[in-house]
Amino acid sequence: MWDFGGVILSSPFDAFRQYEERCGLPRDFLRKVNATNPHTNAWACFERGEIDAERFGEMFLAESTALGFPVHGRDLLPLISGEIRPRMVQALRQVKARYKIACLTNNMPLGHGPAMAISPEKAKAVAEVMALFDCVVESSKVGVRKPEPAFYERACSLLGIQPSEAVFLDDLGINLKPAAAMGMKTIKVEDPDTALQQLGAIIGMEFAA
Repeated sequence: MWDFGGVILSSPFDAFRQYEERCGLPRDFLRKVNATNPHTNAWACFERGEIDAERFGEMFLAESTALGFPVHGRDLLPLISGEIRPRMVQALRQVKARYKIACLTNNMPLGHGPAMAISPEKAKAVAEVMALFDCVVESSKVGVRKPEPAFYERACSLLGIQPSEAVFLDDLGINLKPAAAMGMKTIKVEDPDTALQQLGAIIGMEFAA
């Protein structure tokens, strides 16, 4: 099971930090906003498909203003989608030859699926990657999101497996913790090379550098 943004795509946090530098915001301020009331804030509601983009922008503005620096949510949407990591895509193809693979993504009801607000060309490239998966679980479509246990339960049900049979890769520890509690083997993706080494050790495969 693979997260999308931050695993298959590069992390949006790099783009967030560049935005913070441009706008004179404290480092990781945007992550702080998202970590405040994490299950009911604008980000969480948008990822569950409970609000539209306009309402997200307004809610995020109110939340960021309350923390000292007003940021309208609409300014963040172009920053969310990172770049495709070719090595991760190649690893997907290798794993798919032997195992079922699923994408577990917290996303927003915008643009082209998990890639969100992106160009048509990039949307096409992302769609080709998404087509590799046996199933895709998108928070904005199913109404639950990581780290809610129901999200992982749905993924396992779609794959026809028990949590103990799954390996889950995500770049956020908060998303990995409940998966591990359910019995999944988990890998925190910080450096893709290290993550693939860990995955290979678990499933008995080697991934070329």
